[in-house]
Amino acid sequence: MQVLLGSKSPRRQELLEAAGIVYSLVNIDSDEEFPADLDIEQVAEFLAIKKSKAFTNPLDNSILLTADTTVCIQGDIINKPENLDHAIQMLKKLSGQMHTVCTGVCFRTSTQLITYTDKTNVYFKELSDNDIEYYVNAFKPLDKAGAYGIQDWIGYIGVHKIEGDYFNVMGLPINRVFDSLKNLGNPSNS
Repeated sequence: MQVLLGSKSPRRQELLEAAGIVYSLVNIDSDEEFPADLDIEQVAEFLAIKKSKAFTNPLDNSILLTADTTVCIQGDIINKPENLDHAIQMLKKLSGQMHTVCTGVCFRTSTQLITYTDKTNVYFKELSDNDIEYYVNAFKPLDKAGAYGIQDWIGYIGVHKIEGDYFNVMGLPINRVFDSLKNLGNPSNS
């Protein structure tokens, strides 16, 4: 079966390629609205399903993979920053705190819909204003939930502990995705 990736995230593409998963990119336009009463740790999975359902082409002999990642802290969701100042504010909120990264994953075929959420707790040490401003200005993390990439400089110097899957924080729990695709009949290079 052919894997179709409905994601613009370069990190998800990188993870699939590194795992030897052959895929084709498909463009999906879907808003990121969700019900206000939805549990914050279920939002990522809700959005992954929403993206999947926005793809209306036939899925004969194909598996559509969609995903969404949210950063949850103190009962709030931190999405992608609107600008560099907003990114600085987000990182100040994460500084010295534990937050949960939730990645919702959705696989859809012509006959099946399989979804799950993978959660990873990330612990940041106290970050100085200088460290935060350097990171935001040098790395411009405007395309990342929570305004950071764990694989970037800020992850090297700021994250002192994680509980869960490192790759989930990058945007895709690739070990679970690999197993799920294998069970669905994906032709990978492995």
